[in-house]
Amino acid sequence: MTNGNGTPPEAAPAPQLNVLAQYTKDLSFENPNAPASLAPQAQQPNINIQINVTANNVSDSEFEVVLAIEGKADAAGSVMFSFELAYAGVFRIVNVPPENLHPLIMIECPRLLFPFAREIIATSVRDGGFPPLMLDPVDFVGLYRSNMEKQAQAEAGKAN
Repeated sequence: MTNGNGTPPEAAPAPQLNVLAQYTKDLSFENPNAPASLAPQAQQPNINIQINVTANNVSDSEFEVVLAIEGKADAAGSVMFSFELAYAGVFRIVNVPPENLHPLIMIECPRLLFPFAREIIATSVRDGGFPPLMLDPVDFVGLYRSNMEKQAQAEAGKAN
């Protein structure tokens, strides 16, 4: 049995994903109605979260992946707090088949970044005078599929 190029499968180099760096690219927290927003509220605030993932080639085998998370909490028509975080990492990816590279970058890389971004957001919200905001886990596979479907629909719309 061979891997398609005449060499046994055990001789093929193993795929590798290495995190070379992680960093906050941008962070903003706003508490525009303090101190009134810090008073006890009659009802739970409505919290809206948006998540986006982008990636750039740094070199042939290195990629910067940016996990952008924006959120806003409001109650009774008044903004309690809002935040924006762009948390990034540089990843070295080698020995990965080309057809698997894009999903790996857009699913696995943000999955590795998410716990760190979640902690930064929880700390920022807590330091803003509110209970820490603990974001639910994100289905990056579902997010990837949704984005790919939107992209395909946009391309189909251009073709018509």
